[in-house]
Amino acid sequence: MGDDEVRRIAEDARYRKLLRRRGRMTVALTAAMLVVYFGFILLVALRPALLARPVGDGVTSVGIVAGFGVILFAILLTGIYVRRAARDFDPLVDALRSEGE
Repeated sequence: MGDDEVRRIAEDARYRKLLRRRGRMTVALTAAMLVVYFGFILLVALRPALLARPVGDGVTSVGIVAGFGVILFAILLTGIYVRRAARDFDPLVDALRSEGE
């Protein structure tokens, strides 16, 4: 890819829109993950007795369930990003690429 082509794409309004939209989504998903993760860490630090409680009559604790929830939340956020990228971002990238060829 030559300098002229890079400059043309960088100046394209659709490309700038793509960067803004993807950036906003990335910030939102990152913020959500940080809130959940640091919320869990704060629970570990400040309320360890709560996390040590068993769930029902079993040996599994609330902390194990909460930790598993953090992992599932991360997987969910990944799925949200992949779905949105495939639906919204990839078609725009393909259009920009095809115009350059």
